[in-house]
Amino acid sequence: MTREFPMPSDQTFYGSDFEALQGVDPDVAEVLLTELDRIRGGLQLIASENISSPAVLTALGSTLSNKYAEGYPGRRYYGGCSEVDKVETLAIERAKDLFGAEHANVQPHSGASANQAVYGAFLKPGDTFLAMSLPMGGHLTHGSKVSFSGKWFNAIGYGVDKQTEDIDYDQVAELAREHRPKLICAGGSAIPRLIDFEFFRNLADEVGAIFWVDAAHFIGLVAGKAIPSPVPHADVVTFTTHKVLRGPRSGALVCTAEHAAALDKAVFPMMQGGPQMHTIAAKAVNFKEAATAEFARYAADVIANSKQLAASLLELGVRPTTGGTDTHLSLLDLQGIGVTGRDAEARADAAGIVLNKNAIPFDPQKPNVASGIRVGTPSVTTQGMGVEQMRQIAALIARAVTEGDADPDHPVSKEVRAQVTDLVTRFPAYPRG
Repeated sequence: MTREFPMPSDQTFYGSDFEALQGVDPDVAEVLLTELDRIRGGLQLIASENISSPAVLTALGSTLSNKYAEGYPGRRYYGGCSEVDKVETLAIERAKDLFGAEHANVQPHSGASANQAVYGAFLKPGDTFLAMSLPMGGHLTHGSKVSFSGKWFNAIGYGVDKQTEDIDYDQVAELAREHRPKLICAGGSAIPRLIDFEFFRNLADEVGAIFWVDAAHFIGLVAGKAIPSPVPHADVVTFTTHKVLRGPRSGALVCTAEHAAALDKAVFPMMQGGPQMHTIAAKAVNFKEAATAEFARYAADVIANSKQLAASLLELGVRPTTGGTDTHLSLLDLQGIGVTGRDAEARADAAGIVLNKNAIPFDPQKPNVASGIRVGTPSVTTQGMGVEQMRQIAALIARAVTEGDADPDHPVSKEVRAQVTDLVTRFPAYPRG
């Protein structure tokens, strides 16, 4: 397995003029140094994170940050936009080509912003929509009562089958026929299995709903052609650019030509003002990187690593929900080993393993305690690790969680951390050139 991009000196990762920053603000400069050390020093297994390329980071730190550019290319409300028009057009065209879409909007600041635009385009306050509930694997913006989506609209949540722990498609159909929602959403933040997009498309047509896919977690696998694409089936697909896709922390959407005008107006001026042109430039770079054969190999490796990590953890007594995974992430049920998600996260962190506690379907614990953890393989795959390393990582996770402690000076935590250090030294994040 090869790394996907060359790594120059540390200077690239500190910023284009790090010495000047040190002189102006040594406190912030120190955080940049210690954050790079943190990334390099542990196993980064959070499924929603990745390691962006030097080219993406360079675009993010560019002079394009200075430009105000309300509007769209050729239709701005400010002068001086000739150059940023070029980079946004590049990003739009590359997104359309990458995903085979009729239209793209690359201005959303985040996945949540892109999702908000979907609601703005298709719903009015009080309208009904159907989406996966947060405790079952959905997302805050899919109708949680603490989110605008649950406060402003009538959210109907579907869940998973108790036996398979996968989406309960019978329940989805029953709820759609009962409530006749204006919008149906597929996707979430903790769904390890592939989604049947054709089923959702047919159901949306049956009840007269818009079909929306929130592909934030798996869009990079789609870009790499490692899993089926939702784009041919959906009216609109929203996504983030910083997970498997490995771009800047931001969002975007693609849609059919029929809905292009409504969604563009919902992004601007309804939900956002001026776009972040430096981030849009970084998205353009990212879309170009994701269109390569190297990225396709990377996406396939992410899934192979994820499957192996889940299988190895199962062998060690840590049960993945749904029995495994088809994607970049696994959701692990810790009830069988008598550890909460909160304790597991703390124990792993003390051993140099970064992951997150996560509710499992029908979880008896509160969300801030949880009965599970979520692990993902995007970052470690970017670092060049393969299935053999996943077996080793599974053993390190299991030992840290079952025998370790939240105290980093605990003997087991220290032993595991030493092995983590050896592993990330052999497969470093941002290796020195």
